Amino acid sequence: MPLDPNLPALYTKSMTDATDDPKMHAPLAEPLRRAIGERYLTYALSTIMDRALPDARDGLKPVHRRILFAMRELRLSPTGGFRKSAKISGDVMGNYHPHGDAAIYDAMARLAQDFNVRYPLVDGQGNFGNIDGDNPAASRYTEARLTPASEALMEGLSENAVDFRPNYDGTLEEPVVLPAAFPNLLANGASGIAVGMATNIPPHNIDELVRACLHMIEAPDCRDDTLLNFIEGPDFPTGGVIVEPRESMAQTYRTGRGAFRLRAKWEVEDLGRGQWQIVVTEIPYQVQKSKLIERIADLIQTKKIPILADIRDESADDVRMVLEPRSRNVDPDVLMGTLFRNSDLEVRFSLNMNVLIDGRTPKVCSLKEVLRAFLDHRRAVLIRRSQHRMDKIDHRLEVLEGLLIAFLNLDRVIDIIRYDDEPKAALMAEDWGRDHVRATSERDYVSPLPGDGAGQLTEVQAEAILNMRLRSLRRLEEMELTAERDRLMAERAALVDLLAHEDVQWATIAGELKQVRQDFGRNAPGGARRTRFAEAKEAEEVPLEAMIEREPVTVVCSQMGWIRAMKGHVEDTAKLKYKDGDAGRFVIHAETTDRLLLVGANGRVYTLSVAQLPGGRGMGEPVRLNVDLPNECEIVTLLIHRAGQKLLVASSAGDGFVVAADEVLAQTRAGKQVLNVKGDTVARVCKPVSGDHVACVGENRKVLVFALDELPEMTRGKGVRLQKYKDGGLSDATTFALAEGLSWLDPAGRTRTETDLAEWLGKRAGTGRMAPRGFPRDNRFT
Repeated sequence: MPLDPNLPALYTKSMTDATDDPKMHAPLAEPLRRAIGERYLTYALSTIMDRALPDARDGLKPVHRRILFAMRELRLSPTGGFRKSAKISGDVMGNYHPHGDAAIYDAMARLAQDFNVRYPLVDGQGNFGNIDGDNPAASRYTEARLTPASEALMEGLSENAVDFRPNYDGTLEEPVVLPAAFPNLLANGASGIAVGMATNIPPHNIDELVRACLHMIEAPDCRDDTLLNFIEGPDFPTGGVIVEPRESMAQTYRTGRGAFRLRAKWEVEDLGRGQWQIVVTEIPYQVQKSKLIERIADLIQTKKIPILADIRDESADDVRMVLEPRSRNVDPDVLMGTLFRNSDLEVRFSLNMNVLIDGRTPKVCSLKEVLRAFLDHRRAVLIRRSQHRMDKIDHRLEVLEGLLIAFLNLDRVIDIIRYDDEPKAALMAEDWGRDHVRATSERDYVSPLPGDGAGQLTEVQAEAILNMRLRSLRRLEEMELTAERDRLMAERAALVDLLAHEDVQWATIAGELKQVRQDFGRNAPGGARRTRFAEAKEAEEVPLEAMIEREPVTVVCSQMGWIRAMKGHVEDTAKLKYKDGDAGRFVIHAETTDRLLLVGANGRVYTLSVAQLPGGRGMGEPVRLNVDLPNECEIVTLLIHRAGQKLLVASSAGDGFVVAADEVLAQTRAGKQVLNVKGDTVARVCKPVSGDHVACVGENRKVLVFALDELPEMTRGKGVRLQKYKDGGLSDATTFALAEGLSWLDPAGRTRTETDLAEWLGKRAGTGRMAPRGFPRDNRFT
């Protein structure tokens, strides 16, 4: 069979089955698009249903469900002993979850972490990690057992409450879903990333969830917003303060998508004598304390929050982070507002309630839909457990009826057992009559004895009689059997009533939920709400300069771009030291509240905060660590930013314009493009504007003077022609007052001023005349 000519677009596979039919050995062709699509869809569905998304009924993923079930099979009850985690993860991997043991152990360890799970499902003994982000110890060093919460999730497994399915190799059975006595999906939350979808659900308080469920039982058609009267919001295991507006939270729960603003809990601790410090006692959920402290310490080191002096971690079993202000005059709200904006002391926890409905269909659900899925599941579990219990009662009643027949006809039963070769068959063939059957109502149990008027024993009853011990033939035993039968018949009548009436079912479910509330609610250990609510006090954003103490400094920048800020105004610059092969270039007397404008040859202007520059000890550090200045790009100039000031910028091609200094301030490391240059052209001049005229000098030593108002004021661009050149380009440009004359430094370092400039005065874009006698050979005014 020839292959299709469009082979690259086809997927082929060979049939290698042993057969005499030559057609079975021919390659089969199918479109590559279909082949890949089918296989990727299979993978996607496997990821969605068997790994990433939790079931809305019990709130668990398969790996968590298998871990709890395997621990139950190992009889690791909350009141029993612990077992090695390696044993548990090994059983889970070998019996139910054929994946890596490390992944299984990580999943089990998370169920034991009280800072990750609101109601831990595993009771861990040993090092199971901490809020700092440290990993748990190896599985051979830790031990675990179930918790009362996990027992509540599995209550009823032995009573046919849920379906079971074969495990991966068909040797055992595992539950499809757990009975789940409480809404675990919302109580402990879930997170996962599937193919094309994800889920992220925060934990909530069981007491509030149960109250909402009880309300839904009483009012099935209640609105989503009504549930917020019972469920205030997420309840994170690490506490914190939610500052999300109630309207936003209502919209989030209504749609199943949104986010919550969560802040750390803090307080001001008075140290006496006007001194104080801030103590953080609760941090946001899933924020690693060690990384949070590292981030804040970095903010202090880089002086991005100058009003913060130090941070200390004094945590033991609880969280205690101490923040020291630089001055007692600092407003605590301003300090914390700045930290909220610049660190993970405030986070946004997103909610994406994407779950599996009935274990099959992924759907983004509202709060009401998730609770409805749980309640419907609880009703299905109740019906199945009730039916299972009624089947057990029917079986026991059948046995009891046979035993009572034996007591009523004891001599005959003994005679048959003693002398008959096949007593079981003889017992079943004997007609015992039906006088012992009592029916008190239409719903009462009816004896399973078959026959029309004749009372014959069933095989179950005959077997029970034969297995009866001699000591059971006493009179008291007969009375106990009669009492047990009456009790079981009453219980059966109640079960029949429950299965027949929906309102009785919901009343029973409500009673079960109230018991859950009593066991895990606000009055139980660890059941009280931990996360509080508050309005977001948005502290007014204070400019960086207002948070910095004004002190004189000397900014030193070398030719190789090493920068530092020395305390005080250094007058004797000759004593400044530089690295070998380097020399001084810029020495600026500034203050810590100033900002510097660094102009690169690429035409970009970068902003540096003097307060964030490295100290004067040593040689400083490369300025390129603070701004994204390319290595091959030279520094044109470095000057102090003055509000309201104008700057003259010009390129080596002789083009330029005037720009406001406030327009060139950059907010990022990348700077701001001001002067557009291309090719071999570079930025050459950036100087403050003073006076009414502009003086330009080219590489050909020709000088041109023209009025300043001939230059346009722009925010960005190439500019206009300042001076025209036949060869070379612009060397330097400056601004001055014509009445005061043009000044420059002669070769001897003396200032020389030329007041008669008629010879060089002209219009913009002229060629100019040769420079005056004594003009510097480097063709620069300063």
